[in-house]
Amino acid sequence: MTTPDPAPPRKNRLLRFAPVAAILAALGAMYAAGLQDIFNLDWLAAQRDTLRALIADHYALSLISFALIYVLAVATAFPAASMLTISGGFLFGWLVGGSVVVISATCGASLLFLAARTSFGAGLRAIAGPRVNRLAEAFENNAFSTLIVLRLAPVFPFFAMNIAPALFRVPLSTYVPATLIGIAPGTFAFAYLGSGIDSVLASAEAAGQSVQIGDLVTPELTIAFGALALVAAIPPVIRKLYPKRTPKA
Repeated sequence: MTTPDPAPPRKNRLLRFAPVAAILAALGAMYAAGLQDIFNLDWLAAQRDTLRALIADHYALSLISFALIYVLAVATAFPAASMLTISGGFLFGWLVGGSVVVISATCGASLLFLAARTSFGAGLRAIAGPRVNRLAEAFENNAFSTLIVLRLAPVFPFFAMNIAPALFRVPLSTYVPATLIGIAPGTFAFAYLGSGIDSVLASAEAAGQSVQIGDLVTPELTIAFGALALVAAIPPVIRKLYPKRTPKA
């Protein structure tokens, strides 16, 4: 009995890069559709009443649609995560909006992580060279704590931290909970900031005035920025409490 011939190596390589190719195609389609001109505060303010009415009539569908858009934005590294997080708080409230964002961002980040690991795997680490050795050592010693610290501290871009663990063979079972925990504080702070913007827009609309920069300094936003400051202070505290389990850089 003869065994089937193995698939040609070239075909295997092409299939291996299919996830990244799909992500790049989706990213190109989003830019081609002009979505980069939609995800901004001006558009959100202009569509405020329309979006509120849509959510009131189709709450569940609106929430699911927002979640899917967020997953797609994160999975494709589309530069809209911060604005979408603020929009989530603006449209759904800081608790619901923040919760949906945390889950959606984790799902999108996991998809990008899996795509990078499938397409490149250890090859990414070889390309990066010795400069990543220190970070690699931290991941190998304690991937869970290291990933949480790097998620809490805004040292690297969000999309970079979605891909970087693929360099160090971090298992998905570690990546998902560490990402979920690590992004939660900053996410809820930004969502709370979004819930405060609604009151600014409502006051400006009632007064028939345009929103000025100074108008954004509300108690809600002050609390949100205070929360972000606390988030930035968390990593040094963790390093002090667990010096042997967290990275030095």
